[in-house]
Amino acid sequence: MPESNIKVNDNGPYVVTGSFELVDAEGHAFETKKAVSLCRCGHSSNKPFCDGTHKDIHFESAPRAGE
Repeated sequence: MPESNIKVNDNGPYVVTGSFELVDAEGHAFETKKAVSLCRCGHSSNKPFCDGTHKDIHFESAPRAGE
């Protein structure tokens, strides 16, 4: 069983749970909790975290593994 899990939500964020560290391009760690939602639409005002903007802009993406 993996120590962390990343779920790709249909039309929404990546949800990361478990034991992980989220760092920026310079290696500085973001403050996180046991689960975080990461923006996939690119329009969040709280990047890299999701703020729900994907709903307002009608972001659509529903990839499936193995496709």
